[in-house]
Amino acid sequence: MNIGSRISKLRDDRGWTQEQTAGLLGISRAALSHYEKNRREPDTETLSKFADLFKVSVDYLVGRTNLPQSVLDEPVRDFVDHLELSEADILSRYELTIDGLKLSPEEAKRFIAFVRTERSMK
Repeated sequence: MNIGSRISKLRDDRGWTQEQTAGLLGISRAALSHYEKNRREPDTETLSKFADLFKVSVDYLVGRTNLPQSVLDEPVRDFVDHLELSEADILSRYELTIDGLKLSPEEAKRFIAFVRTERSMK
């Protein structure tokens, strides 16, 4: 399923017209029609508006997952958006655990190094 089909289905599932949906998004009905018919793809800002409006993830809209409800709650999203694991302050304020055991500062640093290495290999 492509972006347009998912947007159209989500709108139809709610019984909303294109006019209503476009108004909620702050876009024109014509733009929404183009998105639904895959004549145009929404930019990242508009894609985020769709995700917020339909309470789905952007990954769902773009077809990276078939699980529409994997959206973080606002407080969790805010926390994740501002989390920098390399900061000593974060490591001292939060208990990072694996298998129920708290990571030591050295383990946390190795964990961060592992993630960075894995990312650089992609």
